[in-house]
Amino acid sequence: MNTLDIQEVLRHLPHRYPFLLVDRVLNYVPNESLVAIKNVTINEPFFQGHFPEYPVMPGVLVIEAMAQACAILSFKTLGKMPSDGGIYLFVGIDKARFKRQVAPGDQLRMDVKLTRKMQSIWRFEATATVDGAVCSTAELMCTYKEMA
Repeated sequence: MNTLDIQEVLRHLPHRYPFLLVDRVLNYVPNESLVAIKNVTINEPFFQGHFPEYPVMPGVLVIEAMAQACAILSFKTLGKMPSDGGIYLFVGIDKARFKRQVAPGDQLRMDVKLTRKMQSIWRFEATATVDGAVCSTAELMCTYKEMA
């Protein structure tokens, strides 16, 4: 199995606390799929305001976690790193659905599959689950951008 610990994740994503939403990659197959996890804790800064009496991970951050998993798969597929001078930018979300809330103590699992490359746009099917229950699904699109 191809795995990435947090140190490798940090090398493959330009994101940092508090916006890094991938803790580990459990498996990946370049040009195909990736499975990653995010350990959700009460210490996450968004829980202070969303919602203090009933902490729920914002759905947009669940989508962002899936997008970060897509970026790692893209970097692994191209054999590039952010340190090479480029980043993946989120360019679209289609068919996003939220089916279960994500709360402190949950381990969010992101399964992403590369479904199509159209010139510079990459399309992925993404699913986020907790304990096997689907939390969110979406079709995500990103593109690679060279940074000057």
